[in-house]
Amino acid sequence: MTEHIPVPAVSPRVQYRADGQTTRFVFAFPIFAAGDLKVFLDAAPQDQGYAVAGIGAAGGGAVTFAVPPADGVLVTLERRLAVERLTDFQESGPLAARSLNEQFDRLTAQIQQLAADQERMLRYAGTDLPAGALLPDRRVRAGRVLGFDAEGNPVALDPAGLPAPLPATVQAGAGAVARSLPDKLRDSVSAKDYGAVGDGIADDTAAIRAALAAHRAVHLPAGAYRISGTLTLRYGQTLSGVGEGSVIQARAEPFDAAAVPGYDSPFNTVEIVEGYAALRDLRIVGGATGIKLYGRDGPCVKNVVENVSVWDTLIGLVLDGHADADRPCYWNHVARVLCARQQLHGVLLTVESTGDTPNANKFHDVRVYSLGAPIQGCGFFLSAARFNNSFVDCEANLHPSGEACFRLGAATDQTLIVNFYAESLGALPGVRIDNGSRDTSIVNLFSATAGQPIWDPAETRAFTAVNAGHPTRNFLKKTWITDLRLEGLQLDTDYVEPAAGGLVEPDLRSTTYLVSAFGGPVEFRLPAADPANGRVVTVKKTDASPNPVRITEDGGPGPDNREVVLANRYDVATLVSNGATWWLTGSNLLPENAWFHDGPGLYRPDTTRRLHLVGTAGGAVEVRLPAPGDPQAAGRWLTVKKSDDGTAPVTVTTDGGGGPEGRSWLLGRRYDHVTVFSNGAEWLVTGTARPRAAVRFHEAAGLLEADLGADIYLVSAFAGPVEVRLPAPAAAHAGAVVSVKKTDPGPNPVSVTAAGDGSAGDGSGGSGPDGAAQTLAAQHAALTAVCNGAAWHLLSRHSA
Repeated sequence: MTEHIPVPAVSPRVQYRADGQTTRFVFAFPIFAAGDLKVFLDAAPQDQGYAVAGIGAAGGGAVTFAVPPADGVLVTLERRLAVERLTDFQESGPLAARSLNEQFDRLTAQIQQLAADQERMLRYAGTDLPAGALLPDRRVRAGRVLGFDAEGNPVALDPAGLPAPLPATVQAGAGAVARSLPDKLRDSVSAKDYGAVGDGIADDTAAIRAALAAHRAVHLPAGAYRISGTLTLRYGQTLSGVGEGSVIQARAEPFDAAAVPGYDSPFNTVEIVEGYAALRDLRIVGGATGIKLYGRDGPCVKNVVENVSVWDTLIGLVLDGHADADRPCYWNHVARVLCARQQLHGVLLTVESTGDTPNANKFHDVRVYSLGAPIQGCGFFLSAARFNNSFVDCEANLHPSGEACFRLGAATDQTLIVNFYAESLGALPGVRIDNGSRDTSIVNLFSATAGQPIWDPAETRAFTAVNAGHPTRNFLKKTWITDLRLEGLQLDTDYVEPAAGGLVEPDLRSTTYLVSAFGGPVEFRLPAADPANGRVVTVKKTDASPNPVRITEDGGPGPDNREVVLANRYDVATLVSNGATWWLTGSNLLPENAWFHDGPGLYRPDTTRRLHLVGTAGGAVEVRLPAPGDPQAAGRWLTVKKSDDGTAPVTVTTDGGGGPEGRSWLLGRRYDHVTVFSNGAEWLVTGTARPRAAVRFHEAAGLLEADLGADIYLVSAFAGPVEVRLPAPAAAHAGAVVSVKKTDPGPNPVSVTAAGDGSAGDGSGGSGPDGAAQTLAAQHAALTAVCNGAAWHLLSRHSA
């Protein structure tokens, strides 16, 4: 400051109500430096976001905000100087007027500041008579209200003795109504209103019980409330504190975080014996059980325990089905609870008598810590608990002396465990599942113990696990998936090698069994189809020994109602049960794709089998394929082969008439075969074969019935005339080609006829090739005829 600033007689404080648009606010009082000006938006001091102009100006200045204060905000500009003197005038030195003016300016500004402060204080009017200004002594005014005696002096008054009506209190905001001060004070009930001390020494049991007996909700202000008996919450009651500062001390010794506790409390600290109660924002120290929920007086349902820590108890938290199934322990919610330094269990769900198990209770962010104190039991122990008890984001960090971080007893089922954290330096399992426990779901288990993450001592695998650690990181049961994308798939595999062969009875815990019969033949006996409904099993023979692996069924016929034999190394079969039968769904065994048929008449082939070997020892066989558009035909390959040397033919036809490529196919000799394929519109022939042409030599007079068992008939008429009678040109013979040749030089002829319609009545032949009998008179004369299904036609004729 370079010159004297006059300090006018103005208040060093100014206020504005912002309109949401104005950014510049002026002040009429001078300031000596920017730090002398204090800026407030409502009650919040500001130290940035504005600029100050007019520093050192007698007429004041202005504050300009970078962003306009919001509409309705109270803007306060106030000069505040530190009441101090930082300069001295030198003894016998020069006394400059500017220095004096500067000091007087500051003194004047400080006096204005004090005057402004006094204007906002309660004070006597200047015209009032003298009166006492001292408050009564602290011990006198404690628990009292401030009043004034007949002389107007301040005194401490008992609220109960004040005349009615007392001054009313009205809440801020539209619609508020006036209420008396006692009525307003009764809104919140403190245990101290009933004589609780909260010093950790006095016994506050009776005071807290009295408060709970009189009110639905009781508050424990900060303090340590020593009790010598159980505090009980009944229907709809709430007991709350201010967090860790409100301590219920169920023993004589105060809490000591550094010392391993003793466990000498003979009573439970807090019991919730009915429904809809709440226990909040407290610390519990000591007790046989820190918090126990059970239906002693009514159904123990919909209770809330949250923001509570339980220290140095035998058991931290118990949910008990108790003695009456009509007073169950259901639907309670426990959240943000710490159970620390328990001797036996952190959290226990049980049934101590004949009631129902605790069901459908929710635990969220519940943590059990040993913190160096030995523990004899578990972090969480569900001795008996059924039907959707869930534990989400919970944790157990236990001393090595414990049993398990989380244990599911035999009487538990349908438990959900999500994001559980298990830790111990000892060989404790992360989760132990006892025999009898069923349908547990474990998701995202992190186990940092020296034991197994999941220990299933009976190996019943009655649980589902996802991201749950070795050895069962993911184990899914009873899972329905409608849309699945896999980036990697791993199947459980068992290698089976009986030392001397014999019976193997798989438990179907694996999907693939690699079986060695090196030591001797092996019977691989599947369980009955009914209990194995839906299971898929693959069995593969791994050794090169001649010993077979036979796949059978316990009490049943076996896959596809038969025994399946794996005879060679690498033979494999995949089987599935539909609950009634084991079915063969995949195999590299040839017998699965071939079928032998031996019987006369009509044969409808199974199109799932690629090769059909047909015998005609009993008579001619018609192999009738399904229509090419039939679902059993479209896209199928099929081969039909005549397997015997009988004279009866095999004819390949289709439903609806005709056959492959529009005609019947005749397989007249052994090894004749045809391969066909259906494109959905027709059967197409993709391959056919006949053996080398068959030749039959005949040397006898009279009739020779040509049965088409040969392609070429060499006939000698030396003994007398011979009639070679071809079969009737029925559709079954369509495509047949026959050659007849006279081999002798004698005069007797060889005639070629065809069986007719029998109109002569004497069994004689009818017409012949090209509609007439053909005669071969000279040696070496020959002819070749073909049947189109309606008649025999000459292809060629040779006359010697």
